[in-house]
Amino acid sequence: MIYPPLDHPAWLVAAFLVGICVGSFLNVVIYRLPIGLSVNDPKRSFCPGCKSPIPMRRNLPLVSWLVLRGKCADCGGRISIRYFLVELLTGLLFTAAWAVMMSRVPAGQFVVADLAILPVWFLIAVMVSITFIDAEHMIIPLELSISGTVAAVLAAVLQPQLTDLAGWQIVAPDWLGGLKFSALGWVLGFFGLWAVVLLGKMAFGKVEWKHEQPVAWRLEDPETDEDPILFHMGEETLPWWDIFFRKSDRLVIDADTLVVDGEETEAGQVVIHGAGVKLPDGREIAIENLKSLEGTAKRAVIPREAMGMGDVHLMGVIGAFLGPFAVFFSLMAGSLLAIVGALLGRIGFGTRLPFGPYLILGALIWFFGGWKVGEWYLAAFR
Repeated sequence: MIYPPLDHPAWLVAAFLVGICVGSFLNVVIYRLPIGLSVNDPKRSFCPGCKSPIPMRRNLPLVSWLVLRGKCADCGGRISIRYFLVELLTGLLFTAAWAVMMSRVPAGQFVVADLAILPVWFLIAVMVSITFIDAEHMIIPLELSISGTVAAVLAAVLQPQLTDLAGWQIVAPDWLGGLKFSALGWVLGFFGLWAVVLLGKMAFGKVEWKHEQPVAWRLEDPETDEDPILFHMGEETLPWWDIFFRKSDRLVIDADTLVVDGEETEAGQVVIHGAGVKLPDGREIAIENLKSLEGTAKRAVIPREAMGMGDVHLMGVIGAFLGPFAVFFSLMAGSLLAIVGALLGRIGFGTRLPFGPYLILGALIWFFGGWKVGEWYLAAFR
């Protein structure tokens, strides 16, 4: 059988169809992974509302959501437009990636470099998943970063030009050169951003809530298994995962009054960590054994991060995928885009913002042509 050349427009259609099918699976990953559910069990997708299994005939990418008008066919509950957007976005990115990748290898006969489209597609799938998970849950699952790093190194080995899109010939244009530059990109991305995190922790590691008069505070149990524990103090509210990033993080409350499991007890300093609570009388209670915790206080010290370690691992993925120069570009572009996003969203100063989506957007801009900015800058500098 004779196939059209790989730069033929027909392959763009095929890439789009593959992309929307992968996007359908990514919706499963985005929904299940952050709440600890298996992406393979149950194998069939189900309605987030009534939990009814969705048969294959009602699970066609893009089409089903449009035909059903964003509602479940069984319970009539609303199905988020996110499902449609993830499928469409993945399809478009797969198509654009095919066009970019095929433009970087000689036209005509299939060569080893063409195989790099597979790990690149995998990387795009990882980035789409991280974008929506981080935007909703403020976390970047480590398993996505690890698998993305492996795919990035494989892509760099199969097509070394990925880590040197501008063709500066920093390293030899062979598989070993691609591997070295990919490793250098990972080191620079991971450890460079880790240094930023450590400096940010030193400068902004704690925030203090103070009130002239005692205000009510309490821990609120989640309504469902998918929701976090909430900490309320006065008019402020923080979810559990916005407070505790590491085992060493502590929420310290100078309680004027204290009620534990419905019984008033000795007031004083209450220290809450990710696994439990230490009371002023010396008792320690595991979170899962605690029925209720509340009281009044004038002061609380809350740990916070300038940036999470999930962003650090993601920066390593970007560096391994696109090389050291992309690390600087993605970080700079991501920071500028985050500022614009905060201004457009009217997000107040000090409010935590998911940085992963902006880093990913910066990396994709580099991949889809932003490297020309770096090329222009270096040419002008010379």
